[in-house]
Amino acid sequence: METISIAHIGLAIIGASFFFAIGYVLRKYTAKVKIKKAEERSKHIVEEARKEAEARKRESQLEAKDLLLKMRTEFENESKGRKQEVAMMEKRLIQKEENIDRKVDLIDKKERDLENRKKGLAEKEKTLTDKEKEMERLLFEEKEKLQKISGMSRDEARRILLQRMEEEVNREAAAMIRKTQEEAKEKADKEARKIIGLAIQKCAADHTTETTVSVVNLPSDDMKGRIIGREGRNIRALEMATGIDVIIDDTPEAVILSGFDMMRREVARITLERLIEDGRIHPGRIEEIAEKVKAELEQSIKDEGEKTLFDLGIHGVHPELVRLVGRLKYRTSYGQNILQHSKETAWLMGTMAGELRLDPVLAKRMGILHDIGKAVTHEIEGPHAKLGADLAKKYKESESVIHAIEAHHNDIEPKTLLAVLVQAADAISATRPGARRESLETYVKRLEKLEGIADSFAGVDKSYAIQAGREIRIIVFPEQIDDAHATVLARDIKKSIEEGMDYPGQIKVTVIRETRAIEYAK
Repeated sequence: METISIAHIGLAIIGASFFFAIGYVLRKYTAKVKIKKAEERSKHIVEEARKEAEARKRESQLEAKDLLLKMRTEFENESKGRKQEVAMMEKRLIQKEENIDRKVDLIDKKERDLENRKKGLAEKEKTLTDKEKEMERLLFEEKEKLQKISGMSRDEARRILLQRMEEEVNREAAAMIRKTQEEAKEKADKEARKIIGLAIQKCAADHTTETTVSVVNLPSDDMKGRIIGREGRNIRALEMATGIDVIIDDTPEAVILSGFDMMRREVARITLERLIEDGRIHPGRIEEIAEKVKAELEQSIKDEGEKTLFDLGIHGVHPELVRLVGRLKYRTSYGQNILQHSKETAWLMGTMAGELRLDPVLAKRMGILHDIGKAVTHEIEGPHAKLGADLAKKYKESESVIHAIEAHHNDIEPKTLLAVLVQAADAISATRPGARRESLETYVKRLEKLEGIADSFAGVDKSYAIQAGREIRIIVFPEQIDDAHATVLARDIKKSIEEGMDYPGQIKVTVIRETRAIEYAK
């Protein structure tokens, strides 16, 4: 039994040693496998880190290149803008030099005219002196003859002579006055045409015609669906935020913005362009961008007003008036941009005032502010001339400027020469070919009304509105209207047109009276 137990113990020890050896080998193998896996994992991590570092390095390089390109583009744009400013300043300096040369020539010419007038007056005085001596001689001879022939007394002869002389002098004086008036009128008309022509020549402003729609180009037609949004929520949000109708039709890669308010239409256009560029189009984003664009547009309006007044050389204008001048950029009259019209009026005023030796800076101030009331006519009721005068008075403009603004459409009688010049410059800018436009229906109605006023007078046979309604020619019955009555009829028709119609510029009324005698030789 003991021998069996020892054998068993020996076997157990041998088995334990065997299993221990096997376990040791297995543990060592497992450890090697784990170490190998750990090494592979560490290599993998290092490789991924290296790749990530290279990717970040490439991204950094691309960002640096983009930043460099952007900075280079901004620098080139800034350089280009400065070059343009320098070119514009050089152009202005050249124009000023030309204006100075013209003024020097005009002064020389006026001095020569003055010398010629002095010489003419001296000759006239000499002629009058000779005539007086001749009249005294004739008077003495006539006195002697009358006394010899008629046997009149000295007093009676003197009375007859004085009466004859008075009649003769009155006739000569009337003829001289009429001739002088005609010469003065002809010279004044010629000088006025010269001044106006010179002013128009110097002021070569571009005419701008505004429409009621703006077109926004799309990168693709797929963008239309994103602008409309689910169940139209995006397009409704855009219309609510800007107050402009958004029209999406079959026009390829384009969206139409429709509205009469230019400022709102501009807000909608910029908002939509930024949304397309950003790519995030939803109601919240639309409202956010629309508010930002409105704030930016207000600032640009102020900048535009400051730039306009700086270009005209006008200083000391109240900041609120500066802002209103900028708002005129988004107002139109008969399709003509009001800011462009006001700038053109100011340049014309400055040129004409300079020719007439008046203050050109004050004249340009009147010209740029004459339509300032149109900046608030959509907010306040009333004629724009009265509104503009009230604004000028509120912001401490001078009495002469206030009067010129209020009188530029004859709401009150103009009392100064500059106020009359404002009317002339306003009419020139408004009636130049291509400056304004009106719809065909309005145009036809205006011509019909003009002809209807003329036809309503007795003795009128036919009337024709010509030159786009700026002249009307009236043919009358010669047996009913004589030459004197034709003048009265033209004046009466002119008054009726002024009282019954609104029109830009002026309308020429021509009455034609013609008598024909016709015979046929057979």
